[in-house]
Amino acid sequence: MKDNTVEAKLKGNTLRVYVYLLKKKRVGVREVQRSLKLSNPSLALYHLNKLKELGLVREDNGEYEVINEVKVDVLRDFLRVGTLLVPRFVMYAVFFTVFTVYLAIVSFQLYSAVPIVYWLLSLLVVSTIIFWYEALYAWFSVPST
Repeated sequence: MKDNTVEAKLKGNTLRVYVYLLKKKRVGVREVQRSLKLSNPSLALYHLNKLKELGLVREDNGEYEVINEVKVDVLRDFLRVGTLLVPRFVMYAVFFTVFTVYLAIVSFQLYSAVPIVYWLLSLLVVSTIIFWYEALYAWFSVPST
């Protein structure tokens, strides 16, 4: 199906069900209903069938699993590592944190009197804070499962 159609239909509870399926390998209707606190199993089945019609999941003996991964809405900022969804800003934040700490240790031992080092470290600290803020913001923007 076209990306526009998938993006238009993958909202609300359907998106919550899809994110839940991304985090799990295989799930049944009742597991989805209980985990997402949906009112009844038929509502969970409705959303699973909607995902099936979109070509994102398949059913095998009453269990559903993701077959096509799409990046829509808030999921664009995430990488899937196994069953874990990780904001891509985390990678940048970790890199900048390690680089900043390393440079701070080395620079204070070797170049403590050079003013440009303080400017560079200040820029790195600000960049690190911004990347961690963006990573946490993305992490908390994922629909709750």
